[in-house]
Amino acid sequence: MTTATTRSAFSFPMLISGFIAVLVGYSSTAALIFQAAQAAGASPEQIGGWLSMLGVGMGLASFGLSLWTRMPILAAWSTPGAALLATSVQGLTLNEVIGVFVATNLLIVLCGVTGLFARLMNHIPQSLAAAMLAGILLKFGIGTFSGLQSNFALCGSMCLVWLLSRRWLPRYAIILALIAGVLVALGQQSIHFPPHALAISRPEFIMPQFNLAALIGVGLPYFLVTMASQNAPGIATLQAHGYQPPVSALTGWTGFIALVLSPFGGFSVCIAAITAAICMGDDVDPNPARRWMASALAGVFYLLTGFTGGLIAIMLSALPPVLIATLAGLALLATLSGSLQRALAEPDQRDSAIVAFLITASGISLLGIGSAFWGLLGGMLTYLILSPRRHA
Repeated sequence: MTTATTRSAFSFPMLISGFIAVLVGYSSTAALIFQAAQAAGASPEQIGGWLSMLGVGMGLASFGLSLWTRMPILAAWSTPGAALLATSVQGLTLNEVIGVFVATNLLIVLCGVTGLFARLMNHIPQSLAAAMLAGILLKFGIGTFSGLQSNFALCGSMCLVWLLSRRWLPRYAIILALIAGVLVALGQQSIHFPPHALAISRPEFIMPQFNLAALIGVGLPYFLVTMASQNAPGIATLQAHGYQPPVSALTGWTGFIALVLSPFGGFSVCIAAITAAICMGDDVDPNPARRWMASALAGVFYLLTGFTGGLIAIMLSALPPVLIATLAGLALLATLSGSLQRALAEPDQRDSAIVAFLITASGISLLGIGSAFWGLLGGMLTYLILSPRRHA
């Protein structure tokens, strides 16, 4: 075994990658959490408690699972699930909404225990997983430069600093781009805190109530959306980078953590895809066996957001959207290019890979399920239909 493999010290690029992953995770969708919690009838204090529990849950899952598997396992909440909740829980009491959380996460645990989800994921070729990941990341790659139209000074300065840093200080390119963006944003006075109480909130236990109509009408769609649009892309992202994760164990543990935290507002703990990809590139560490330390550090940052009662999450959401979009795109450029290369590496699978890529990149949503699931499904269908031709 080489020295590089056994060496276990954390590096600065790992620290930055973990921080950027948490920054992108919270800043890009924190507003959606507020909307979902408000639609459920939660008070401002309870919303702070929900953010606290989400931080604790994702921190425990990210740190613990990365340490256990020695893979870059990063947790996230179900963003499509939060969007569904924000539009579907009107008319339900807060206790009934918590009941939906409990029932949904129990189903996810059962998926992990039975191994059904793992059997489904094991049949996906790596070229399709890479194509789906590339489709997910395409909008982030485009978002790297679309900010030039709305805020040329902010986006342009970040891109220029990143480019120059990649030439002379490649290990610090992302953090220097972030610093440049913050300085420009301060000069433009475009850092605005949201109209939410900046106070430390304690989690509050809410007794779940189970309403059959709510479980069928909200809980079942929420379960399907979470598995298809969050956990499946998360597992596929790991597989696309050459890792062989224990799918059932990851599904079961993330579901169990969310189940325990559900009465406190921790509605979802899933396997991350987009933010996890930030911790999987060559810039994090040339050795893939060491990149788990970046996601473990991200877990520490998530725990900090949880222990501050959501205060850090609210502060992160104050940054301009252009800054977050540019930073996320720059951090994911290498992962996007690598995914495209892996997706098209096998000539016999290029047709199915390009179908998976294009459907995923289209952003379509059918039956409430996002494009990542339909991209995988379309790619698999193309792959199966064309298989007889390849073996003829």
